[in-house]
Amino acid sequence: MKILIADKIADSGIDFLSSDPELDVELITGLDEDGLCKHIQGINGLIVRSGVTVTPKVIDAAKQLQVIGRAGIGVDNIDINYATERGIVVLNTPNANATTTAELAIAHMFSLCRQLPQANQSVRDGKWERSRFNGMEITGKTLGVVGFGTIGRIVCKRALALKMKVIAYDPYVTDEMFTDAGVEGMALEDLLTNADIVTLHCPLTDKTTKLINTDSLRNMKKGARLINCARGGLVDEAALVNALKSGQLAGAALDVFEKEPPKDSPLLEMNNVQFTPHLGASTHEAQTAVGMEIAQQVITFLKTNEAINAINLPRISAKEGQRLLPYQDLARRLGQLLATMCTSAITRLDIALSGTIVELNTRPVITDALVGLLGEHLSMPINQVNAGYLAKRQGIQVCESRSAEAHDYLTSLTLTAHTGDETIGLTGTLFDERYPRLVRINNYFIEAPLSGHLLFTRHVDVPGVVGDIGALLARNKINISTMQVGVASDSEHAIAVISISSPLDIAMLDDLRKLPTISKVLQISL
Repeated sequence: MKILIADKIADSGIDFLSSDPELDVELITGLDEDGLCKHIQGINGLIVRSGVTVTPKVIDAAKQLQVIGRAGIGVDNIDINYATERGIVVLNTPNANATTTAELAIAHMFSLCRQLPQANQSVRDGKWERSRFNGMEITGKTLGVVGFGTIGRIVCKRALALKMKVIAYDPYVTDEMFTDAGVEGMALEDLLTNADIVTLHCPLTDKTTKLINTDSLRNMKKGARLINCARGGLVDEAALVNALKSGQLAGAALDVFEKEPPKDSPLLEMNNVQFTPHLGASTHEAQTAVGMEIAQQVITFLKTNEAINAINLPRISAKEGQRLLPYQDLARRLGQLLATMCTSAITRLDIALSGTIVELNTRPVITDALVGLLGEHLSMPINQVNAGYLAKRQGIQVCESRSAEAHDYLTSLTLTAHTGDETIGLTGTLFDERYPRLVRINNYFIEAPLSGHLLFTRHVDVPGVVGDIGALLARNKINISTMQVGVASDSEHAIAVISISSPLDIAMLDDLRKLPTISKVLQISL
């Protein structure tokens, strides 16, 4: 397996990768887009930090790429949507540099409230301006934390220890979680209105881009201070300049910017702003941690498919992953068969799970049903990463139901496809928790293996049909391994599932369809 390290990471991470005899590791930094496209061909794993941008052009050039590892938390330099569409998992290290980044925010808070950079420069200039630098105590002040992830929670804990009142906003966090942490959760507008200091710790997404803008700055308490050690795009810098000039804000501390470095930014001319050059993760401890963690995560994924800290794939432990594999195999085979049976576009797929399977994390099972379904019709590779995305793009609504109660089997999986013309349902189970079996097609109960070359017929339920099918196959030297016939109480037709030694060619299928009792024929190899 080949790994390209395109940004400098800690030597310990590089040494860890290089010591693995199963890996071919290259360290090539300073590449532009064209250079990265050239060197990424044949690469299975890519490791970057913030200095490299992984664009659709780069992803298209990476035909064998399976995983992108970001040494750090921010992934806005990686086109996540396009990587997902191409089935490439993206990993990051959200916890490795969390303490370091939180400590920088706290340091900025102290420095901002006591005007330390300006005071330092004043002394260096030979001045002694004690009355000029009249600061603000943070004890008893209200800190507003926007984003209650790992870094935000550390900031909250540190601020509470400093005897501050802490309020927080995060639309994905429950009130109980805020209460357990000793902070008060509230809406963003209320937080901005009440906070003396606002610090940002949320990811950069379409919803959070320019979260701090003219309107939100106007809502802030007059004379408040803003700290951003998260992502530059969270703040509308032009609006920030106006708020600082007008006195709406007393000051700001910025570690990140809309464009880095912030050359010619009007913020650089303002005395009430302090800057650091994206130092959030810049400690020896953090660099060692993120380098080692991303190296370990990339190797783990390539060897076991366990995606630790995946951005676009749910986390499943290696142990649980092994238990899920037979169920995933069953789901994929049912999806393949269902795709073959449907003659028009599927608009909705119902996935029902029952029995012991619901004790596990069934997300991979559901996703593999989509892998089987979509793989029959789309030319691109379909896997756990992109199946859900592509199903949505194809206009397929996926509905899931779960029940611990089982009727005929310890566990069962039912896929029901709805098209404009028909509804087709398939139910499968595992024998001995290993062998995938088909047990129902619509209202027809049947028990047949989901493996090998399979021939399906729908025919009039009269004597002699099975003999006619067997005779035709015999004339063409096709052996029958198993044959199962299913009937439905409300139909004059029956179905047959026949395991055959080799697939029928077009002429043989046509001969089979010409039998007067046969109304439908299809075959599939699983």
